[in-house]
Amino acid sequence: MREVFLPQRIEELWEILKREPETEIYAGGTDLLVKMRSGQVNPPSLVCLERIESLRGVFDKGKEVFIGACSTHSNLLEDPVIRKEFPGLARGIDVLGSPPIRHMGTIGGNIVTASPAGDTLPSLYVLDAEVEVHSKAQKRRLPLRDFILGPGMVALHPQEVLWGIWLKKQPSWNVHHYEKVGRRKALACSIASMAALLELSESGTVVKARLAWGSVGPTILSFSHVDNNLIGQLLSIETLSSLAKQVELSVSPIDDLRASAEYRRTVSGLLLLRLLYYSPSFRQECDS
Repeated sequence: MREVFLPQRIEELWEILKREPETEIYAGGTDLLVKMRSGQVNPPSLVCLERIESLRGVFDKGKEVFIGACSTHSNLLEDPVIRKEFPGLARGIDVLGSPPIRHMGTIGGNIVTASPAGDTLPSLYVLDAEVEVHSKAQKRRLPLRDFILGPGMVALHPQEVLWGIWLKKQPSWNVHHYEKVGRRKALACSIASMAALLELSESGTVVKARLAWGSVGPTILSFSHVDNNLIGQLLSIETLSSLAKQVELSVSPIDDLRASAEYRRTVSGLLLLRLLYYSPSFRQECDS
């Protein structure tokens, strides 16, 4: 029989981790329990974090927002701070899995799973998210880009726990975008995805840009040359088509059961064309 521990206080967690160093930590379990059922992993025991209240919630700290790692996707979708300050992240959560998955799954789990197809990750990358990690002896904070090392690999030391995520409020961004392409319109793992933050002038010129792609490399991918080449440009079909070719040459997708590498490459570039919708001139044409 596999033992399952349900600590309610963080002090209990440290005691369990010291006593059971090989135990597997989880919160919602939407990824771990599937892997256990398929025989991919077989931990000797489990520790569930969902009852530790200090690991849940959204906390507005003024210039920054802290999200507890065990906050469920559903709770984040309902949170007014998330929807107001980080609408691109909210969009990624909104298309993540099914309602039952969003009720059980947590943002910390989505991060620690470190899947290139994780729906929260592209938005967290463009937001320059930082993670806070705790052990009994210390805590540390590091960029999410440095925390995720590869598919299923994160920079957690033994007996460390992902405590939460820090996001800086950045009101100058006036375009928050996230879109993914899957084999179905809903409840689908992404074949390719893209998050974008843009600051547009009143005339529609790009002042700042941050973009990131999911499912087209071993981790979330971003390209400074693409971001920089957008700056000073209008969101025209010519500009975005040219940059789409750069994206296609930069991504490193693989073939799998969901899609070929070549299809993913093409979709990655085409996702960039979606930014045309935010061009003032394009929207005027659509309205007329």
